[in-house]
Amino acid sequence: MDVFPSTTYTELLVGYLTVSFPIFRVLRSATRSFIAARDRTHVVSSPRGIIRPPRRPPGWEAPGPAPAGSQGRPELEPMADEDLCFLAGDWRLFQKQRGHRWSLDDLVTAWVATRSLDLASPLRALDLGCGLGSVLLMVAWRLPNADVTGIEAQPDRAAMGRRSIAYNGVEGRCRIVDGDLRDDRITGSFELVTGTPPYFPIGTGTESEKTHAAPARFEHRGGVEDYLAIAARRVTPTGTIAICTSALERDRVANGARSAALAHREAWAIVPRAGKPPLVYVDVLAASGTLEHHELVVRDREGTWTADFQRVRTDLGMPSTAPR
Repeated sequence: MDVFPSTTYTELLVGYLTVSFPIFRVLRSATRSFIAARDRTHVVSSPRGIIRPPRRPPGWEAPGPAPAGSQGRPELEPMADEDLCFLAGDWRLFQKQRGHRWSLDDLVTAWVATRSLDLASPLRALDLGCGLGSVLLMVAWRLPNADVTGIEAQPDRAAMGRRSIAYNGVEGRCRIVDGDLRDDRITGSFELVTGTPPYFPIGTGTESEKTHAAPARFEHRGGVEDYLAIAARRVTPTGTIAICTSALERDRVANGARSAALAHREAWAIVPRAGKPPLVYVDVLAASGTLEHHELVVRDREGTWTADFQRVRTDLGMPSTAPR
């Protein structure tokens, strides 16, 4: 989708509330029913699933390479319960219509991870717990010469991610390995390592019954400490790690970095709206460095995208303004 990622910060906030207050599950269900009804006016239905049409400001053209498309391969069409949505530029992503979907967290993680890199560099990148491959593909889109690997423990999510890789025509330099990241099945070293660990320890809230949602939000296969430990083993001596965590995990990030002998270089507070507290942070870590604090505000007090967030969208091949 060109206007905003599938999971907005409103939904993320509701997600936090449902952990402690189950009544908000009812409110979330009603909200999503309204959104689904609204969005039906903006989709193209195929016999199998939903193909999202572009919703772009007049005159705006997507930058970057064109996707390869379905190439006559039936598996590269959305299935009955799937949504083929826009990601970066004209690249697309397969995801479930009613399951865990790519989010603003993924967008800001990919942006922070790549903002200081030589975009033409033929570096190697690794995405831990890559899920559908949203961060993996945004990194690959922004770094057109990079070789990008993901590892994912849920086989059906990994398979869906591989279909997105094939649809976008980057099978030659992108791949997803099946497996639990804690098993350390990935070998070699990488100049960039990314990760978006689950936000909640098991037992701290009610887990969703929706496809993929529980392991994506709750620590079924480790938390931020595990991600940092694996990242430290795989990053090159001069490489960087970018990891997205909830604002509740600041001590865990610091302790995990210390245990993995990593230096904290950047801490990005992601603020959904001016005047509100951050809900998530994106941290950059490396073998050495001095900590710098940054803030990225998504919307101003009137609810308009800030200039900083418009830059994020532009850098990742999305319109900086919403269509009218």
